[in-house]
Amino acid sequence: EFIAAEMALFAKQAKEVDIIITTALIPGKPAPKLILKEHVEAMKPGSVIVDLAAETGGNCEVTKPGEVYKTSNDVTIVGLSDLPSRLPTQSSTLYGNNVTKFLLSMTDAKGSYFHINLEDEVVRGSIVVKDGEILYPPPRPVEPSPGATKPQVTAVAPPPPPSPFSKRAKQVAFYTAGLGAMFAIGATAPPAFVASLTVFSLALICGYHTVWGVVPALHSPLMSVTNAISGIVAVGGLVLMGGGLFPSNFTQSIAAIAVMIASLNIFGGFLVTKRMLDMFKRPTDPPEYQGLWAIPGGLFLSGYVSSLANYGVMGSAVLGQMTYLVSSLFCILAIGGLSNQSTARWGNSMGILGVTLGLAATLGTLGVSPALFTQMIACLGVGAVGGLMIGNRVEVTSLPQTVAAFHSFVGLAACLVSFASLIHHYDPTAVTHVNDVIHNFAVYFGSWIGGITFTGSLVAFGKLQGLLHSSPLHLPGRNLLNISMGLATIGLGVQFMTGGALSPQLWSLTLSTLLSFVMGWHLTASIGGADMPVVITVLNSYSGWAICAEGFMLANDLLTIVGALIGSSGAILSYIMCVAMNRSIFNVIFGGYGTSSTAAGEAKKITGTVTETSVDEVVQWLAESRNVIIVPGYGLAVAKGQYAIAEVTRMLRENGVNVRYGIHPVAGRMPGQLNVLLAEAGVAYDIVLEMDEINEDFKETDVCLVVGANDTINSAALDDPNSVIAGMPVLHVWESKQVVVMKRSMSAGYADVENPVFFNSNTAMLFGDAKKSCDAIQATLQAHYASKKEN
Repeated sequence: EFIAAEMALFAKQAKEVDIIITTALIPGKPAPKLILKEHVEAMKPGSVIVDLAAETGGNCEVTKPGEVYKTSNDVTIVGLSDLPSRLPTQSSTLYGNNVTKFLLSMTDAKGSYFHINLEDEVVRGSIVVKDGEILYPPPRPVEPSPGATKPQVTAVAPPPPPSPFSKRAKQVAFYTAGLGAMFAIGATAPPAFVASLTVFSLALICGYHTVWGVVPALHSPLMSVTNAISGIVAVGGLVLMGGGLFPSNFTQSIAAIAVMIASLNIFGGFLVTKRMLDMFKRPTDPPEYQGLWAIPGGLFLSGYVSSLANYGVMGSAVLGQMTYLVSSLFCILAIGGLSNQSTARWGNSMGILGVTLGLAATLGTLGVSPALFTQMIACLGVGAVGGLMIGNRVEVTSLPQTVAAFHSFVGLAACLVSFASLIHHYDPTAVTHVNDVIHNFAVYFGSWIGGITFTGSLVAFGKLQGLLHSSPLHLPGRNLLNISMGLATIGLGVQFMTGGALSPQLWSLTLSTLLSFVMGWHLTASIGGADMPVVITVLNSYSGWAICAEGFMLANDLLTIVGALIGSSGAILSYIMCVAMNRSIFNVIFGGYGTSSTAAGEAKKITGTVTETSVDEVVQWLAESRNVIIVPGYGLAVAKGQYAIAEVTRMLRENGVNVRYGIHPVAGRMPGQLNVLLAEAGVAYDIVLEMDEINEDFKETDVCLVVGANDTINSAALDDPNSVIAGMPVLHVWESKQVVVMKRSMSAGYADVENPVFFNSNTAMLFGDAKKSCDAIQATLQAHYASKKEN
């Protein structure tokens, strides 16, 4: 066992080191074989083995005693057996060189005549007597005069930490206010509202802890699966549908449209999620047999249908509520499954089961006629066909805009359900009571947040798809315009809540919804394209709160739970994105740039020259490296260079180079987009690391290859307190021994800040289209390794 462990250690070390010197000799016996042939074959080209035991056969299995030669993989084996006899000659040569250099230092520059320069410290210190004058000891060297003293900078003392009492007092005040609000709600609100609020609060806590467990690499699938689950808004439409094979009035018509739109989200969202998660599956992963989950789902569903057939809708009411509970639990498990790549596909299956059971429970509890049931299934089917078509056709690089489009569907469905619910529940003979007030508030809030989500998502889709310009819209007095629209929304809300008749309520609701459309358009249009990762997560959160409003509106626990999950998911992702940019959510949503740490002074001026490089030189650096980190940015996604980079990674790793990837949280146009992009190209997810995981490793990296990233690698974030990106967490690529930045030009990134990294002495710029450069590197590296095999 010891010998096996020793050989395994040698095999591992042989792949990493450049020089091996062996000294194991046993008097009177052949030298032990420590370095085997396979160890030599695993060493990097250009490595050297010095076998000091060559005279007794050598410690290396392929040593040729008395010879120096190169192996087929360009490893030099030094097997000289007369090294001790060579040492005197080498020592004499070294000494002779030193004497010669010393004598030459006492001649002129060309060495043509003898010249003693007493200004030379070495010569002056070596002379004892010159022309009869004793010069020893030499004078002390003149110390450099001190430069101008720098002005003393008075350090500003940091503010004292808050006292434990004040810290605890603030916490107590917060909890006291919260408990007071809970008491007031409990004393005045009806039982139905308190029950919904209880469900909402518990679901919010559950969603908070579940979403924080999702790994950053799966943030894109998280948004996709929550998009799909948000299609449960169809439950509200199903409840409000009516008529026979066709709707019989306006309310039933818009409810049917809402169901079609929502079902498009369900089927398209789950298909897109499945496609994304399948990219993370490695060839060595065992089969998962996800289709078997249809068995427990089918059995439960069969039991529910059987209960409906035997006991009717009223007799199966409790079982219907239990089905809602199971559906909610499956939706929670769908998000929990994204805690790592190995369970992510299971999570998607749980989400499909959850939404399926939720829709089935809704259809079962309604007790509709066969004709209306046919209409409901037809609406779901039409949306399903559209969703599957979109899900099959979308490309990985188009995922951000696809998610934005799905968000718009949820927002529009929420608006339609709000209008339908208001008309459906209106009773001119009823006396207004608390339940009506809560219902109307949920209707108003649902249509307002749904409208913002609808048009905001359409604008985000247009910017990401290239249909709209990505630069922010700067209208005069834009903040005043936002405030005015907000005040108008409040005023219309008061009129809506106090208007007793249906007609004025519809007018108020229509005007506020149109106003929310304008607000959603203006807020999103005022945000630049590079901030779309935050915008998409915020819109994701909005869609969740719209579903929550629908849950309160219809007193439906399933909608309340799912809405809380999606709302908390989007809010947490928005927080993560803002922390990664050191910016506040208000700074992003209301436009502009500048972190919370930016000082008021002038940013540092960058001086220096840029060093350009070539593909051949980059390939040489990569081939001679031991550790390489690749930092992709949005430029890689735009150029679609992920396949060439993946092939470069494969070749380097096959030849003993440790290649990994470093991903910034806001790289790309959607959280986790680059992780999905690399997974699609076949890059194993276990070598794709987050910024916090890899930042400490740049110091040990030989080459860092930056592809299409700019602001996320800008050292000014750490070095310049006056920079607009000051304090923003960035990847420390400049700590690598050699940095190669692939860009089209020297243009600044979205923050419009020059990058000092580009001017560093260890940085080389490879200008050109990212895809063409990646393809050229791949072809040159392939030719390099092919020629080595031939030699």
